[in-house]
Amino acid sequence: MSTARRGTIEVGQAIPSARVSVQSETGWQSVDTRTLFAGRNVVLFALPGAFTPTCSSSHLPGYEALAPAFSAAGIDAIYCLSVNDPFVMEAWGREQRIERVALVADGNAAWTRAVGMDVSKEDLCFGVRSWRYAMVVRDGVVAALFVEPDVPGDPFEVSDAETVLRSLAPDAKLAPPITIFTRPGCPHCRRAKGLLDGRGWTYDEIEIGRDASTRTLAAVAGAKTVPQIFIGGRLVGGADALEAELAAR
Repeated sequence: MSTARRGTIEVGQAIPSARVSVQSETGWQSVDTRTLFAGRNVVLFALPGAFTPTCSSSHLPGYEALAPAFSAAGIDAIYCLSVNDPFVMEAWGREQRIERVALVADGNAAWTRAVGMDVSKEDLCFGVRSWRYAMVVRDGVVAALFVEPDVPGDPFEVSDAETVLRSLAPDAKLAPPITIFTRPGCPHCRRAKGLLDGRGWTYDEIEIGRDASTRTLAAVAGAKTVPQIFIGGRLVGGADALEAELAAR
């Protein structure tokens, strides 16, 4: 059975120095963590591994979706860290279509060991991995910690994006989950996405011909034209309907 430690880092402590690889617009760079966190308000969340179930379905997508709300709450950057190499993290980021969260590859587990969050997953042939947690760091000092309980399995109760955001901005108004069906070259789709972008709302885009078929669109929306927008599980309709919906809010 896998075992885990709750960590040696504590609120009020300065973060340790460790070399990690960080994704940037110019590629992957080797950076010292003290440089990475200096002079900024940062949220870092760590997870057991790229492409693993909870990490892919909930943990990373949750922070990507709420990135604008974190920015409004005064957070300068969000980092997702895993004990994986940069190539794996980059492929995972592409697969997840990550744009707002920066990925951090702790390939040698240097940071993970330094903060005491390393866990043996040898029973799964995973070697050393990171325990699941999140932290708020202000100018290199830990301001808040959200460490999953030390129980067997892969608990996911306190390090999720909404819990961390609520600690920073209890009254934050969160956008509902939004999905938009689009087609390449569609001007109405561009207008709909522009309306959502103007509100700072994130959305999942399903492109007909790449992610789904026209038959799928007809099955879920009862229509074959695009865009078709769903907000909070409710079908709004096309771009005109979305504009009216936003005007009424």
